[in-house]
Amino acid sequence: MSGAFDDWMKTVQAASENDLSGFLPAATAVPTKLHAAMRYALLGGGKRVRPLLVYAAGALFGADAATLSRAAAAVEMIHAYSLVHDDMPCMDDDELRRGKPTVHVAYDEATALLVGDALQSQAFLVLSEAASVPAARLVAMLRLLAHASGSAGMCGGQAIDLDSVGLSLTLEQLEQMHQLKTGALLRASVVLGALAGKDLDDNELAALNVYARAIGLAFQVVDDVLDATADSATLGKTAGKDAADNKPTYVSILGLEPSRALAEKLRLDAHAALAPFGEKALRLRELADLIVQRKA
Repeated sequence: MSGAFDDWMKTVQAASENDLSGFLPAATAVPTKLHAAMRYALLGGGKRVRPLLVYAAGALFGADAATLSRAAAAVEMIHAYSLVHDDMPCMDDDELRRGKPTVHVAYDEATALLVGDALQSQAFLVLSEAASVPAARLVAMLRLLAHASGSAGMCGGQAIDLDSVGLSLTLEQLEQMHQLKTGALLRASVVLGALAGKDLDDNELAALNVYARAIGLAFQVVDDVLDATADSATLGKTAGKDAADNKPTYVSILGLEPSRALAEKLRLDAHAALAPFGEKALRLRELADLIVQRKA
């Protein structure tokens, strides 16, 4: 990664952290326990891949910073809510997230459930107040985020994941699950960033969809590789948990080296999809590299 990319990434991550804090209720506001737990779940950790994608896509079309900050915060709130619920005993039952105790461990299960619910609502509230976006486009952005978050997106993918424990999935079935569970919200991040700048024509949307599909799958393939090869301290979450829980993964179906090769192919596919945008898509290309070449 170039020094310029690292500087840009750190700038966006810092701005996102500040924006997220500002878009949340204060920890001292009633109900204080819930608000403190929301801040615990959302702040002070994570790679902020989704906000980075929002900002990188927004750079293609000259989106203003205020709109991007709201779109980035909204998609990150949805992501954080999904992690809180995913970690609960009724789902993946994990005690470590981003190097610290999960919300239901640090607080309790009922609070964790409410944290997820409240973060989901807060995401739509924050995005709905993007004042500089024309009303019709803002409705399209809200609809996109809702679709990516629901049963036809992230929640649907999680449902398939839970139902697949101990089963032998085909590669196509595994891909469908992860296009929903992980890919839908990554695609929403890219398209939300672009829509923050302009209405998209069919060719622009198609190119961004191909890019988003490639990085969405690559993200999960790399996650599966890391789960099989890295330790918990590096990952900031429990390593080896997919194998221990008998979950189908790219590594369990393809093997380790073919999974790495698939991630690299998807990285190149993402680059190719961005060709029509030229140098303006530099940050999106660099983010594809980051997703595939990350070590945690």
